[in-house]
Amino acid sequence: MRSPTDRVADRPPHVLREYSVIADGERGALIGPRGDLAWMCAPRWDSGAVFAGLLGGTGEYALSPATTRFTWGGYYEEGSLIWRSRWITPTGVIECREALAFPGDPHVAIVLRSVRAVDADARIDIALSVDADFGEHPMHQVAAEDGVRTLRAGALHVRWSGAGGAHYRDGRLRTVLALAAGQRHELVLELSDRPLPADAPSATRLWERTEQAWRRAVPAMTGTLADRDARHAYAVLRGLTSSSGGMVAAATAALPERAEQGRNYDYRYCWIRDQCYAGQAVSAAGPHPLLDDAVTFVSERLLDDGPCLKPAYTTGGGRVPDESSLDLPGYPGAHARIGNWVNEQFQLDVFGEALLLFAAADRHDRLDRDHWKAAETAAAAIATRWPEPDAGIWELHNARWAHSRLICAAGLRALGKRAPPTQSQEWNALADTLVADTATDCLHPSGRWQRAPGDQRVDAALLLPTIRGAVPADNSHARATLDAVRTELGREGYVYRFRHDERPLAEAEGAFLLCGFVMALAEHQQGHVTAAARRFERSRAACGSPGLFTEEFDIVERQLRGNLPQAFVHALLLESAHRLAAPPANQR
Repeated sequence: MRSPTDRVADRPPHVLREYSVIADGERGALIGPRGDLAWMCAPRWDSGAVFAGLLGGTGEYALSPATTRFTWGGYYEEGSLIWRSRWITPTGVIECREALAFPGDPHVAIVLRSVRAVDADARIDIALSVDADFGEHPMHQVAAEDGVRTLRAGALHVRWSGAGGAHYRDGRLRTVLALAAGQRHELVLELSDRPLPADAPSATRLWERTEQAWRRAVPAMTGTLADRDARHAYAVLRGLTSSSGGMVAAATAALPERAEQGRNYDYRYCWIRDQCYAGQAVSAAGPHPLLDDAVTFVSERLLDDGPCLKPAYTTGGGRVPDESSLDLPGYPGAHARIGNWVNEQFQLDVFGEALLLFAAADRHDRLDRDHWKAAETAAAAIATRWPEPDAGIWELHNARWAHSRLICAAGLRALGKRAPPTQSQEWNALADTLVADTATDCLHPSGRWQRAPGDQRVDAALLLPTIRGAVPADNSHARATLDAVRTELGREGYVYRFRHDERPLAEAEGAFLLCGFVMALAEHQQGHVTAAARRFERSRAACGSPGLFTEEFDIVERQLRGNLPQAFVHALLLESAHRLAAPPANQR
């Protein structure tokens, strides 16, 4: 039996662009190019990992050709997170269809793998070790009968069907599967924090249910700038969204935004801001279920916590745990850590984003009485807390950030258009106050907005308030800000958040893909249709072959940086694909 201190992965990690993600709303898994499930937490997003090879830990579920000579490829079945791994060997082609049974159950994760020898006989290596809680609780076998293995890993009940010939040794099951040309073999792995039913489920029925559920969950999208990518973005957002309505920011934790600089965080939680971005993006496509999910989750948090709204929550609406270190090597260039220190921050802008979300939902007639009560709670929080310094959109030190105040003004104006007259007057007057106050201490001598009092740098986030309506599109400060972002923060078609110091932008951090799509929306709003399309295309190309985005893109090495997949990047791709397909407001 492996000791708890001997928790080093057998397989080295890959660059992030090579990973695909399967997800069911309650948890997700990363699949590497050699068929290794390198990351998965169970039973829920913020649980301990059962497969932690991504961070140098143990636990794996690997399936690959039984040869060292093969090339890798793969693709998602359209409108789903059903992934098809495809390997070309010296003798033939092997495919593996992979998914988490969808929709997910909060207590039970089911990994489906359907492997097929496409055009020649094939041998496939398969290995399984479920090591719960980041390797603290290696699995042990309880029973083996009729091709089904019953196992335990800490508090998790585990059952593996379809690998009857596997050999168990030292907490690991291994087998070599021989398939004739054209033959398919089904594997079903169940992991639950409750006792499993007596009978193993049918792989055929699980696949049928999963296929049907994805067809229902992801709407068709036509007439956008990139129909397939827009639909894929929606599928990613759906895969990251729990039955509670809460959407995690990403499936992973502790992947570095910059090597050896300590910027690696745990994103397996629901950021209110990100949830609002996703809801607003979906509203641009139509009144689809993810819009209702966002409204529900944000409303419940506002009604529960009011002006003390936290920036992030667990999918169940609980407190994000404090940041702590794991006794694992970590992904190369970063220490392994979980939890997030954002739980202690005040972020004013989330109240403005909540109002923008509610306004977007009301345009589709999706607000009920409780939602309006939540909106009034958000507006009241802005009225009482706007003079306070906050951590801002980038979650930095407390300051009176221009973006925070201006995006609150945008939210007040947006929902004010749909509120009763007295309330509308009150909210618009407060919005006027916020804009005027920001102009007193955050106007740069050049006429553009600056980040904060005493911080004259430009920030790409300052494009958002104008896009959302804090000030008119022809406002001189807005246009000057767009010009400054384009000149000072744009490089090779990409956009950076802000200048950290005197170093070249690319040495301080990667290009921020959210900002690239925001820049596309800002250019489009000004009638710069060609420039907007160029920004959009540049940003949407900054992904790996599975079409997944991280937070940042290293334009020098052309590598993905940060956690994967980053929900708000997919959200802004979805929104900009729809909005850029229509003429700008000033050209209609």
